[in-house]
Amino acid sequence: MAVPGPAPIPVPASTPASAPASSVGPLLRDWRRRRRISQLDLALRADSSARHISFVETGRSRPSEEMVLRLAEHLDVPVRERNALLLAAGYAPRYTETTLDDPAMDVLREGLTELLRAYEPYPAVIVDGTYTVVAANRGIALLMEGLPEHLLAPPLNVMRITLHPEGLAPRILNLPEWRGHLLDQMKRQLALSRSPALRELYDEVAAYPVPPSGSLTPADGAPCPVLPGFALPLRIGHDGHALSFLSTIATFNTPMDVTVAELAMETFLPADPATAKYLASVTT
Repeated sequence: MAVPGPAPIPVPASTPASAPASSVGPLLRDWRRRRRISQLDLALRADSSARHISFVETGRSRPSEEMVLRLAEHLDVPVRERNALLLAAGYAPRYTETTLDDPAMDVLREGLTELLRAYEPYPAVIVDGTYTVVAANRGIALLMEGLPEHLLAPPLNVMRITLHPEGLAPRILNLPEWRGHLLDQMKRQLALSRSPALRELYDEVAAYPVPPSGSLTPADGAPCPVLPGFALPLRIGHDGHALSFLSTIATFNTPMDVTVAELAMETFLPADPATAKYLASVTT
């Protein structure tokens, strides 16, 4: 059956910026504690003093706009939350949030579509900060064949599609390990983000009942190959074959826009020759 080409990039649902606190001090203190950094260590990194950091956190001193951004940089605060820090300190947001259908994003959209197409026949998908699908290629469409319509209705969400008991979960041959990997990934993201939408998504997918893993032969019917031990593979069934992938995630370096900062491209590289051969045969 023919698989459609890369999906056009729609506009992901935007997440409102975090509501600013009464002052920037408590927010900065919270981020510092999340990172488990002492006031002295933060002061040394930001070329300041522990006394000044203490005064900022307790509200006795109002940091300059430059200092807010410097502290946010050393605390690895996400771009969206840096705007919240600036607002809490009484400054205008520094980072724009441009929707993907804006003409200014034309080059970006075209580039992402080309990346997805170039990776075929291997699966690749682009998601936003809450794992909503922005675009996907034919390799991803192949893996999602036969899923129920309610999971494929927009907006598609990769965590929901993957972990739902009616989604890909029953097809994943190493589901306990892969499910644990995905939930740990979301936990790490939650430690970096104050997103209520992400927390709600995590609570939803973590509560899904876990169906039993399947059992299939490799894609060419040969004995199961020894998979690489340096990374956890995704092992998933398709049309009676067992496919194995290694995944990578790429993000934009030093983004200056909230939308761009929250985009991530996940690619799935065949972990054995049989998987590569099978994908080539079914997508040509």
